[in-house]
Amino acid sequence: MTVLSTGDLVETLEYDFATAVDAFDHHVATSPDRVAIHYGESGETLTYGELGSLTDHFAGNIATSGVLPGERVSILTTRPLVSTVVMFGLWKAGAVYAPVNFQYAGDLLAYQLNDTAPTVLIVDRALLGRVDDIADRLTSGARVIVVDGLRDGELGRLLAPADRPDVRVAFDDVANIIYTSGTTGPSKGVVQSHRWINGYCWVGRKMLTPEDVVYNDLPMYHVGGAHFNVVRALWSGAAVSLWDRFSPSDFWRRIREGGCTAAVLLDVMTPWLLGAEPSDDDRSNPLNKVHMQPLPANHHEFALRFGIDFVTSGFGQSETGATLMTLTEQTAEGEGTPDDLRRGLSHADVRAVFEEHGLLTVNGADDLPKGIMGRAAPFVEVAVLDDRDQECPVGVVGQLAMRPRLPALFFDEYLAKPEATVRAWRNLWFHTGDAAVLDEDGIYAYVDRLGDRIRVRGENISSFHIEELLTKHPTIQLAAVIAVPSAEGDEDDVVAFVEIADGQTYDADAVRQHCLDVMPKFMRPRQVVPVDQIPRTPTNKIEKYKLRQQWTEGQPS
Repeated sequence: MTVLSTGDLVETLEYDFATAVDAFDHHVATSPDRVAIHYGESGETLTYGELGSLTDHFAGNIATSGVLPGERVSILTTRPLVSTVVMFGLWKAGAVYAPVNFQYAGDLLAYQLNDTAPTVLIVDRALLGRVDDIADRLTSGARVIVVDGLRDGELGRLLAPADRPDVRVAFDDVANIIYTSGTTGPSKGVVQSHRWINGYCWVGRKMLTPEDVVYNDLPMYHVGGAHFNVVRALWSGAAVSLWDRFSPSDFWRRIREGGCTAAVLLDVMTPWLLGAEPSDDDRSNPLNKVHMQPLPANHHEFALRFGIDFVTSGFGQSETGATLMTLTEQTAEGEGTPDDLRRGLSHADVRAVFEEHGLLTVNGADDLPKGIMGRAAPFVEVAVLDDRDQECPVGVVGQLAMRPRLPALFFDEYLAKPEATVRAWRNLWFHTGDAAVLDEDGIYAYVDRLGDRIRVRGENISSFHIEELLTKHPTIQLAAVIAVPSAEGDEDDVVAFVEIADGQTYDADAVRQHCLDVMPKFMRPRQVVPVDQIPRTPTNKIEKYKLRQQWTEGQPS
């Protein structure tokens, strides 16, 4: 493999533009009448020129209101169109986009807002009550801007005509703070630069042309929604079709209505779509490029049924972006998406994107290794390390680790958590917390998570937060949460083991109602198991491996 110089690496990464703002400005200037956004929920369409003006105005008004470059603005909204305008507007003002999971309330919401300490909080009127409920616990003193609609109320006033501020963001300026799951502690704010965005959507956008339409129903607090879908589309001069949430029953109608050519399907979405009654029209859709994370066992079945040309998969996370990628050619040219509906690059051109940079391409009909992630992007070094951070031999499982070959390509830090940052970066490697294995062909495969990481329906969950919320119930004195194989798909379900406080009686219905009251749906345990004592080491550390063993042994074979 040829090792590129730093200059060559920068040229490869910035083959078109250095930042999403630069790319977006180019398309606004050169193709102002081309459609940028179709918002499916309302049918509203924005051209590049219209979206450019809205984001310029927002940037000018938010700067005039006192938000300085580098300051953080949190946004709590279910509306991806609002998030998109705010996100690009903040970047144009040099400010930091800090989205909040709109399922959060109570302690979870208070923790993130206090940790982020935003200058401004933009919030849907429908969600304002959640902020009011925790007002006495908030320490940042953020100014609140209420969203009634994109052009209505307080947000509407920020979209009134205003001059764009004279700010130009650099590749290493902070762009986002995205929260990822914690394991032994609270969730962490991942501080990302504009170059992080570039690296994360680099391969994905090289597969797009202005003819493409990217479908997005992922939330905008999710890097998959905000950056892999929305940013890569607008960076490429393509359009993006925005929807508030995933709908298995309406998915294909939306794809056809929007002319969507690319989409992301997270784990549980695939079996839901395959579960629909087969139809003669299944292949009558324009979708030809799908990213599946992780790659499910039935990827080829899905592609053949719905006429998908290519499926990509790999490894991506909030800290490092997309560092490993595989291109799976599912159907031959002309045998997948119908010719009259297909738009974008040819099969040969898509393959060339991967082959040019040494990334893995495989045939979808082949028997692929479980957990296949592929080969590393040219900007990163990847290794599988043992407990002493020595590289594992081929075929030996260890921890997946990586480091960038360019500055600001990975995250800057965990916000206000220097110890966690240093711990993750020990010995000059970023430790992902995931187990992997390398084969003799230089291909990496995912094996399992390490520690307490839990992933449910595309959400990374902190076991610490679930345990903390469970112990707020008066009958529970200690909780330990583990991940177990999901009843659907290849991700996780949550199981909680709880010790009951002295003198208390376990009430399953009361605990279930407590979970409904204090946790978003994706965090709620599939089952809560009362036990006399949660196993601990002599130093009082919970032995979760014993709980996993106990759970496995208790399940029917």
